[in-house]
Amino acid sequence: MRAISVPKIYFATLLYLFASAVLAQGNSSVLDRYGNLGLERVGPTIDAELAQKLLRRGNTYSNLERYEDAIVEYRKAISADPSLIEAIRNLANTYYFLERFSEAKPLIKRFIALQQQTTAGLIAAVSMIGDLERKDGNFDESINYDIRAIQLSPSNDSQVHVMANTYNNAGEADKAISIYQAGIEAMPSNGFLDRSLGRILEQEGRLEEALDAYESAALKDPDSAFYQDLVDTTKRRLGL
Repeated sequence: MRAISVPKIYFATLLYLFASAVLAQGNSSVLDRYGNLGLERVGPTIDAELAQKLLRRGNTYSNLERYEDAIVEYRKAISADPSLIEAIRNLANTYYFLERFSEAKPLIKRFIALQQQTTAGLIAAVSMIGDLERKDGNFDESINYDIRAIQLSPSNDSQVHVMANTYNNAGEADKAISIYQAGIEAMPSNGFLDRSLGRILEQEGRLEEALDAYESAALKDPDSAFYQDLVDTTKRRLGL
C-alpha cells in the first residue's frame, strides 16, 4: 500500500495554527495573571502590539453597545500595557456611562496622572473626578481637583459657583473660600466672584476680609450700585 502524500503546505498550516493557539493561550494566561492584580498595576509592558489590538476590539464592542464585552477587552489591554492611556480613558468612560462610579474613579485618576499635555480629555477628566469625589463627600480629595479644574478652564465661572456652593452647603466654608479665590485668580476681571467670596466671608464673621472682597468687586464694576451698597453696609457694620 502506498503512503498517502500530504503536501508540505498542509503541515506548515498546521504548525502555524498550533503556534498561534499556544501563543494566544500564553498571552491569555499572562493577561489573566496580571489582570487579577488589579487595575492600578504599574510595570513593564507585556505586549504593546497585543494591547493595541485589544483596545481596538474594545472600541468595536463599545460602538456596538456591548459594554460588558468592551470592558473585558479594555481591561486586558491595560494588563498588556499599563501605560496605554487610550484604554484607560475608554474604560473609565465606559464605567462612568454605566454609572459604575466607584470603578471609574481610580481609572480617571490614573488617566490624569499619565496625561502629560493639556487636552480636552484631561480637562474633562479633572472636572469629572472632582465632581464625583464631591458627590461622595470626599472633600479633601475633591478640592485639589476642583482648583485644578478652575485653572484648566479659566473662563468657566459657572463651575466655580457650583463647587463653592456645594462646599458651603456641606459646612466646608473654608473650601468654598478657596474655590472663589482660585476663581478670582483665574478670572481677575469677574467682579461677581469677588462679591460671592465676600458673601461667604461675611457669613463666617470675617467682615474685614469681606469688605476687601466687596471693594474689589466695586472697583471692577464701578457702575454697580449693588456692589457699592455692599461696601457701604459693611463699613457701617465695622464702624468705619
